[in-house]
Amino acid sequence: MNDLSGKLALVTGSSRGIGRAAGLIMASCGAKVLFHGVRESEKLSSAVAEAGNGAEALTADFGNMDEVRALADTLKKRSMIPDILVLNASVQSYTGLGNFDSEEFCRMFRTNVESSCILLQELLPEMQKRKSGRVIFVGSINGIKPASRLAVYGATKAALLNVAKTAAMENAPYGITVNTILPGVIETDRNAAALSDKEFADKLKAMIPMHRFGTAEECGNLITFLASDEAAYITGAEIPIAGGWQL
Repeated sequence: MNDLSGKLALVTGSSRGIGRAAGLIMASCGAKVLFHGVRESEKLSSAVAEAGNGAEALTADFGNMDEVRALADTLKKRSMIPDILVLNASVQSYTGLGNFDSEEFCRMFRTNVESSCILLQELLPEMQKRKSGRVIFVGSINGIKPASRLAVYGATKAALLNVAKTAAMENAPYGITVNTILPGVIETDRNAAALSDKEFADKLKAMIPMHRFGTAEECGNLITFLASDEAAYITGAEIPIAGGWQL
């Protein structure tokens, strides 16, 4: 199962966390993985080195739409249209309805939503020509379960759910699947500071039916399954990976 030999995968935001785990797992299943970061970094280089199998690093600031389009143009010029597109890159800040400002609001929507729409606009027509492809969005449980201090971030993830459904409907006739995973509280470096507060972490665990946090590798395994031939008849799905927190 999950044999990705000969497949090319682009994983955005993959120098760390869920994106990195997904890229490494897909590489272990035979895919050539394009890891992406905002800029060159040791973490990005180490992910490429660990993945092997011809993996490469790409850089682009997903808050800058010109850079997003330039990345897509580079892929097209190099005839490197991915078979698997994992849209994971995002920014997050503790911004509620009572404390957001316009600049931060726009930054999150540009990075989390518009950049993904541009990549779909640029790359899906090429996938359609091949009549195959996998698109996996990394959403968030906050897209369906509001949290006051993540109100704007949650709104961006809710918007992506609608984008994913539209893309799933439009591309199903071409054999392209589009699915979304909804991670809950995952032990990544993004969440490390918040989860280092034991009292806060314990309160969160008590709210999760499985009474534990998830791992990036668990998310990566789900992404890899959705990228595989075994998931060819799954499209338009929204799959929580949250220990039951969505219930």
